[in-house]
Amino acid sequence: MQDTLYNWLTIKVVCDDRPDDTAAKETMDLFEKSLLEEHKVTDIEVQKEEPFYFVSYTVNEERKKQRYPIELIDIMLNQINESPDRYENFPIEED
Repeated sequence: MQDTLYNWLTIKVVCDDRPDDTAAKETMDLFEKSLLEEHKVTDIEVQKEEPFYFVSYTVNEERKKQRYPIELIDIMLNQINESPDRYENFPIEED
């Protein structure tokens, strides 16, 4: 579950910065589905306080909290921002 939560947070940071990025949104949705259905995680809240992101969530009616270094979570967003041409958004085409 920790890997899924880490990956979800990493892509959530990208989605928050790039709300029109459909690939990032689809990936975040996939991780959210896994957290909910496989790990029974609900009520996820994220706070950013240097030098960490704090993620609070509920599992089996128990409130839990994890922390992740900002520099590790922001790595993907930083890569995208440094080379935006490599991460071009391709909107979903409607039929």
